[in-house]
Amino acid sequence: MIDFSEISVVLLDMDGTLLDKYFDDYFWEHLVPEKYSEKHNVTFGKAKEVLLALYKTHEGTLNWTDIDFWSRELNLDIPALKEQIKHLIEVHPHVEDFLKALKRQNKKVYMLTNAHYKVLDIKLKKTEIGGYFDRCVTSFEIGYPKEMIEFWEKTERLLGFDKHTALFIDDTIEILHTAKRFGIKHIFFKARGNSKKESPEAKGFSSIRDFGELARAIN
Repeated sequence: MIDFSEISVVLLDMDGTLLDKYFDDYFWEHLVPEKYSEKHNVTFGKAKEVLLALYKTHEGTLNWTDIDFWSRELNLDIPALKEQIKHLIEVHPHVEDFLKALKRQNKKVYMLTNAHYKVLDIKLKKTEIGGYFDRCVTSFEIGYPKEMIEFWEKTERLLGFDKHTALFIDDTIEILHTAKRFGIKHIFFKARGNSKKESPEAKGFSSIRDFGELARAIN
């Protein structure tokens, strides 16, 4: 596991790591294609095919999680659609136990997310986990997605953390590789980002399936 006496700051992703990515996957793979098919009078299958190809062209960029961009691109009210299904937003098991344990140990805790600030607001209101964080940083504030080394360089300057005593947890393997290249010493892959899907194998990284493991390691 990990010796938390060596950790001064914990950096946590939101979607898939703290929150079940089922909400996001359902939204982009089912609800948006459904609404797109209705608007453009095409079959659901055709709508999904078109949208998945379009999503692919913007992965790893700021556009990918920019809901204002997608509202314009698809001529759909993406924020309103997210509000419609916000009841599906769920915190992964034992996340709050872990966050409470970190606060008891007086660790600095930051959320680092590619999510748009409007989505962050919806999710923090629904889950009420925002109070555990010293600060939430979005890629839109920084100007780069987490997949790019520039995100990490600017975030380090903004927060003033020590990467040698930092722990970072994310469910996206490409982002973990960027964090490793930047020099974050302690990195975990959050498996089962979507509780209803199996995860890819994260070679070269330690994995956790449940935050209860880490909560027990702190206490």
